[in-house]
Amino acid sequence: MGLEKELKDAAASLQRCNPTAISLKAGCELFLRYTTRTSALEIDDFHKAKKRLIERGQHFSETSKRARATIADLGERFVRSGDTVLCHGHSRVVLSVLRRAASAGKQFSVIVTEGRPDETGLIMARLLEELRVPVTVILDSGVGYAIERVDLVLVGAEAVVENGGVINKLGTYQIALAAKAHNVPVYVAAESYKFARLYPLSQRDMPLERKQLDFGPLLPASVTIDNPSRDYTPASYISLLFTDLGVLTPAAVSDELIQLYS
Repeated sequence: MGLEKELKDAAASLQRCNPTAISLKAGCELFLRYTTRTSALEIDDFHKAKKRLIERGQHFSETSKRARATIADLGERFVRSGDTVLCHGHSRVVLSVLRRAASAGKQFSVIVTEGRPDETGLIMARLLEELRVPVTVILDSGVGYAIERVDLVLVGAEAVVENGGVINKLGTYQIALAAKAHNVPVYVAAESYKFARLYPLSQRDMPLERKQLDFGPLLPASVTIDNPSRDYTPASYISLLFTDLGVLTPAAVSDELIQLYS
């Protein structure tokens, strides 16, 4: 019907604002599935159908807002007093887990990567300092040096893909590699609206997004700068995912995706 087409056109328009944003595309697809998977679209009365669709849309929004609090409740249990947690850049959902752990009276410290090139780790460090959580900022390239004193890695995700792997800020994969080599668990905190119907097999199998990076006048103009904004971490390097659907193993993600999109 025409109303369904209007919703799809609106979602497509929103995605065109940032065509490489995987989480935006996944969120729009899930929103459309949730709002249009209703008998309201078969109602002849336009106003009744509109009211029903708005109700479902509002419920989807409220559920998404509550997701972060649910994840905080679940993830906090994995942070123990005395732990050193390694985070990569800034993630609101990761911060919510650490905030909940701190409010529970747990004494732990955090190592945050600087998160180049936009230095989002500095934002994370300031927010953690406001919570009075001891925090240390390291260079992105210093993860291998610091990993020996880390008890767990906690990162966010731009997208959780069908095989249980994650797409996240550039550098996440190398953190997971270092953690695996030192038997440090890697936990991913992500809302279910970031579950995407993608199945990457390598770093090239995902939408490409690059950010500007200026090395200044000392670098010859003929030198190519390659600065992708994200990378793909395979499921084999991930211990557990903290989601609003529960604490999941990577192997369970495909089943949850089927439920979300069916």
